[in-house]
Amino acid sequence: MTLNGRKTRLFEAVLEDLRATFACHEAHGSIMAGVHFELTGEDVSECIGGSAAPGEQDLERNYQTGCDPRLNYDQSMEMAFLIATMLAGRRSNMP
Repeated sequence: MTLNGRKTRLFEAVLEDLRATFACHEAHGSIMAGVHFELTGEDVSECIGGSAAPGEQDLERNYQTGCDPRLNYDQSMEMAFLIATMLAGRRSNMP
């Protein structure tokens, strides 16, 4: 939550949650079957961070959600590539 009351998520926090979940599954010998994100192909400004690095000051530019903040197109694509990289690394560690 921002100082002005906007609900947001940090891209890096979402990514860290994913890394921790992958590590937990790997440590227990299980496989994560999927992930779910709130995302859109639109140029919204609801989540902070990622390689485009929108900051808190950018939230007002195009904040549209009435519920959960969504990753925008650039953040969604970046997250997809990072997940693919994590999966590729896990696959290379398999017997």
